[in-house]
Amino acid sequence: MSSLAAAGVTEVTEERSGPHPRATEGLLLAVVAAALIVGHLSLASTRAGAFAVGDPLALVAYLGALAGVHLLFVLTRRPFDPFLLPIAGLLGGISLLLMERLAGEEGTLAGLQLQWLLLGLGALAATAIGVRGIRIFRDYRYTWAAAGIALLLLVFLLGEEVNGARLSLRIGPVSGQPSELLKVILVIFLAGYLAERRTILARDLRIGPIPLPPLPWLLPLLGMLGLAIAVVVVQRDLGAALLFYGVFLGLLWVATRRASWIVAGIILAAGAAVILYGAFAHVRVRVDAWADPWADPLGAGYQALRALFAFARGGIAGTGLGAGLPEVAGAPAIPAITTDLAFAALGEELGLIGVLALCGCYLVIGGRGLAIALRAGDELRTLLAVGLTLVIVLQAALIMAGNLKLVPLTGITLPFISYGGSSLLVNAIVIGLLLALDAQGRVRR
Repeated sequence: MSSLAAAGVTEVTEERSGPHPRATEGLLLAVVAAALIVGHLSLASTRAGAFAVGDPLALVAYLGALAGVHLLFVLTRRPFDPFLLPIAGLLGGISLLLMERLAGEEGTLAGLQLQWLLLGLGALAATAIGVRGIRIFRDYRYTWAAAGIALLLLVFLLGEEVNGARLSLRIGPVSGQPSELLKVILVIFLAGYLAERRTILARDLRIGPIPLPPLPWLLPLLGMLGLAIAVVVVQRDLGAALLFYGVFLGLLWVATRRASWIVAGIILAAGAAVILYGAFAHVRVRVDAWADPWADPLGAGYQALRALFAFARGGIAGTGLGAGLPEVAGAPAIPAITTDLAFAALGEELGLIGVLALCGCYLVIGGRGLAIALRAGDELRTLLAVGLTLVIVLQAALIMAGNLKLVPLTGITLPFISYGGSSLLVNAIVIGLLLALDAQGRVRR
């Protein structure tokens, strides 16, 4: 192994002599299964007005898929982190219960979400087991960047417009949001570039007592980031722009340890926010609705107010699954309840206790991701692990804070919870990549 590392070969191999027990992961998955079964029974009983089992087929299929992924991990004997699969499984199961609660008699929404969850688990397992090295990320970072920008430009030219935003690209019967995939591509490019240029970027140039970063080396980064943000702003996908910029600053700080970069980045973001507020009407609408939703309670401020009402109804313990306020005058009590405001729906039915538990799940993902970064073994793996962790944790923080009116509401999904195929698939791939990086880091130690 040492001779291979000295030669620069990044792929690793492991000996296989039979199934390797994963007791911690198995125990946690059993706890997850028990919690989801209790949630399903609670939902079915609330709907029936008495104790009821309901139709357990969807939940059984989902738990069976989780058990299948666990069995694959046991058989492959790779030393994956034992916490990430159960946490992702719990969040996905909560999503399934939420869609069942909103599906009505037809159950169409829950059925579609189950299909995407099963595909996501397959993608997670394939990525975790199949990714054995990082050469494809190191050697082809500019190819990844070019593919990401080309994808965004394609959706800008040919994408479908929904609620004033051009976000989706449809190919035949399949549609998705390329910005979901771009966040992973952005991490791959930034991690590869920063790992190579970290020492140079960490230096300070000075004009008298004023430290300045080596700007020529940063231009490729700023060029790619600026183009990505420009496209998503034109597409009115401000949530993705905030996510991209936050991941960029986080990786830059990890790579350079220069506080001056972060201060400069925040100042730059503040200046850009002022310019965007004055230049784009949809930005002004978002910010004004956040600052004073009562100014237009039936228009721009409607989403924010309905979300706050939902949290207020939930209180400490929540109304219970299925006991939330579903409709007002024939319309959903919470708009965009399956996507932008899924967190508010759960806040109503699970209460403060459930909200804190959800936040804890994302904190666990953050903690495990950073632990993977610490034992990664080289700079590129460390930056990849940090960036992939930020993709999930920062996205969750942005949409949860938007639901709680702490920041302007942005149109991004709550990872593993909100309805949507592209979001579920990409976030599952992110978890798979973190697991693959963890296995490589443990073997290399």
